[in-house]
Amino acid sequence: MVAKFFKELPEGSKHFFGLVTLTIGIFLLFFLLNTFFYDEIISETEMAEEEEQINPYDDLLNSIYKKKLNVYESADGYLLNADEYKILCTNTKIVTQRAVMGANIINFKAQVIYNANGNLIEETFVKWDDEANQCLAGYVLKGNYNNEEVSIEVSGQAQSFLNTGVDTRVYFIKNF
Repeated sequence: MVAKFFKELPEGSKHFFGLVTLTIGIFLLFFLLNTFFYDEIISETEMAEEEEQINPYDDLLNSIYKKKLNVYESADGYLLNADEYKILCTNTKIVTQRAVMGANIINFKAQVIYNANGNLIEETFVKWDDEANQCLAGYVLKGNYNNEEVSIEVSGQAQSFLNTGVDTRVYFIKNF
């Protein structure tokens, strides 16, 4: 009976009826998703907020100059004290492409491998060295050098950091 009634409707009414049905279906779908998954989403959000509050250095990291270069031991620019330097080091995980290129300048073998492999970096690292009391940053390259498979690690002291507002990155590596 309903099918016969629907067939007799004008074409415009059929389209309008289909649109209303689709809209109601979408509302019902979101209502069901909200009913079943709302508690999980809220608990995940609360856990994420708790994790964000765990880092005691958030205030310091947020106070560091955003989108500007933060330099440790420099005659000009923005100077970091020793505590800020250590905190930035322990909270930094990214080594920029510029830092890699700068560190390659004095290591010819690394430069050849880096260029031959299409600028492919196997691994990067940033870590605090308690003995030397400095931040070490570097990367590992793997590739062919004189027809031989070679793995080389280039590292040095992280001298400057760039705070993007989202994360902090090593901007310059001073090679040893």
